[in-house]
Amino acid sequence: MSFRAGPRKGENYELSQDLNSEYRDKRKDAIKRVIASMTVGKDVSGLFPDVLKNMQTDDLEQKKLVYLYLMNYAKTQPELVILAVNTFVKDSDDPNPLVRALAIRTMGMLRAEKIIDYVSDPLQKCLRDDNPYVRKTAALCVAKLYDLKPELVLENGFLEQLHDMVSDSNPMVVANTVAALSDIHASVTSQPDHSPDDPAIFNVTTSILNKLLIALNECSEWGRVAILGALARYKTEDEKEREHICERVIPQFQHVNGSVVLAAVKVIMIHMRGIRREDLLKQFVRKMAPPLVTLLSSPPEVQWVALRNINLLLQKRSDLLQNEMRVFFCKYNDPLYVKVEKLDIMVRLASDNNVDALLSELKEYASEVDVDFVRKSIKAIGQTAIKIDSAAERCVNVLLDLIATRVSYVVQEAMVVMKDIFRKYPATYEGIIPTLCANLDELDEPEAKASLIWIIGEYASRIDNADELLNMFVDTFTEESYPVQLQTLTAVVKLFLKKPDVSQGLVQRILNTATKDCDSPDVRDRAYIYWRLLSSDPAAAKGVVLAQRPPISLSRTTVSPALLEELLSEIGTLASVYHKPAETFIGRGRVGADSVQRKGLDLVDDQLATQKALQTVAAGQQSENLLDFDDVLASDSQPSGLAATTIIPQTPAAANLLAGTSANPLDDLVSIFGGGGMTGTPSAPQNPLGELSFGGDNGFGSPINSVPPSQLGASSVTSPVQTQKPQDDLLGLF
Repeated sequence: MSFRAGPRKGENYELSQDLNSEYRDKRKDAIKRVIASMTVGKDVSGLFPDVLKNMQTDDLEQKKLVYLYLMNYAKTQPELVILAVNTFVKDSDDPNPLVRALAIRTMGMLRAEKIIDYVSDPLQKCLRDDNPYVRKTAALCVAKLYDLKPELVLENGFLEQLHDMVSDSNPMVVANTVAALSDIHASVTSQPDHSPDDPAIFNVTTSILNKLLIALNECSEWGRVAILGALARYKTEDEKEREHICERVIPQFQHVNGSVVLAAVKVIMIHMRGIRREDLLKQFVRKMAPPLVTLLSSPPEVQWVALRNINLLLQKRSDLLQNEMRVFFCKYNDPLYVKVEKLDIMVRLASDNNVDALLSELKEYASEVDVDFVRKSIKAIGQTAIKIDSAAERCVNVLLDLIATRVSYVVQEAMVVMKDIFRKYPATYEGIIPTLCANLDELDEPEAKASLIWIIGEYASRIDNADELLNMFVDTFTEESYPVQLQTLTAVVKLFLKKPDVSQGLVQRILNTATKDCDSPDVRDRAYIYWRLLSSDPAAAKGVVLAQRPPISLSRTTVSPALLEELLSEIGTLASVYHKPAETFIGRGRVGADSVQRKGLDLVDDQLATQKALQTVAAGQQSENLLDFDDVLASDSQPSGLAATTIIPQTPAAANLLAGTSANPLDDLVSIFGGGGMTGTPSAPQNPLGELSFGGDNGFGSPINSVPPSQLGASSVTSPVQTQKPQDDLLGLF
């Protein structure tokens, strides 16, 4: 008994049947359905032979569809794609220039190894074609071919032909030629071992410059971007030539395409560097402002790119948009990422003339529903106060109005901002401290708590109940976050140094808690240092804890000057959007953040740095160690201070460090300074807490009030030392 196979079914089977139909319309309709399936992600690669049969046709629409299919599936069918070569070669001699251009473009995009060698002859003919449309298409094909097989491009002289085509009479051909040459140039220069004499490098000469300037106004928008990119790389010979380039490029500011505008801005910013005439510079800057403002009426994504580039431009030319503050006011429907950039730019543009309008706007933003935007708006008010001295009082009044709303996140962000204002204007706004302290119960975020604690400690002498306020934080010390613990510790010590009579018990409690019950090594170390300072030299403690702080200011730039110049040369690219050099995210692999920070800074010689480190350690070896509680003096027979540096380099480990040949620098440093054989290093402490007493022999010493504050630490530390094993010593590691 035999079984007959059932009929084959499925969408691909039906398409295959239609592709082989005897009716032309049915075949064309099947090709359209194949392309539709391919577009939505369905796998129709199995129909490759059937589609290939429909390649030879006089119907231009059908030919385009087949070529589109071939471009998509050529890699998956490398054996079958060779069958299409004859048709490609035939189409490259077709009377219709559209067919010739379509054939050479498709051949360049197939990216199949077996078909590359067959591209040369058709490409040679198309590069010399009478029709400019074919020539401009062939120019781009050279760049694609170079990416696949550079030696083939060099052997056939395609690069020389491209250089000749820069002088073409058709602007579109010139633009595509420049784009192709620039693409090849970028791929070559991205290689670390490239030669400056490589024929693939595209250097813009004076003769090429004039041809590019002529073609600039006649080609399409993307052609203009390519030409402007080449103009940005041109090294000018004199100031007159720079002025000429700028004057010819400025009309591009009126273009509707934002990419053309940013490319023109880049060219102007680069060539303005060599212009000395101040009146001409002001004229260029004035003409640059309107097109940048126009970009802000674009969709949000384009707006954000424009804002990131405007941010960089303002760091170089702060007067660029000085009268355009209102353009950057946030709209209710702006996305958050656009609003944040606008806030940053508004602060940069803030001046005495527009600060009132800015503060009014920022106060409105602080009542928005978006918490992140509200916080950034309040922060912008603080930045404005720091930037403009004359407007500081108005900013403080706005912040007080916001604090009065009693909205938790508003109050907390305002508290953080007020700390910076107190840093900038000390002893100026002390009258608002009671208002700030009244909102103590509203604070639940670490940064806000730390800010208020800093204010209380800084102005402890003027706050009557400072000890009561700080006592609240001391009670919950171990439950707080580490930043709050650090700030509380410092504030209590400040209070003790300013009001020793009312805070003796408080400072005892917090030092005891910080050294015994705290998990953070930073908090413990700071507590030990304060404890030692207070017990040995109150005057030194005042010099350290109550030292004059450096004034704070609003940085005019967010990147180093050298990096800023580099980013201005990359306007309109991802580098200017990320505000990072291009090599950090493309090209020869990622570069660490430390290399970005080093941009524009002179690298310190490693040997000099090592020698300086050795001298510093040797100089400090004989000085009193605040964490060393054993008062054993070093032997007088050992050299000390800088004299010890004459001995240090004689050790093998130090010699290796200085020569840069050290296999393990950490071990070498330990052998130099950890051995204790060089300069009579003081012995390790036996009881880190016993000798920190203020004159007694119990845990923290006797109560501080048993010793007059003026004599605190005046007597030598003589507490009994408990016997402990070295490994049990808390500070044995030091």
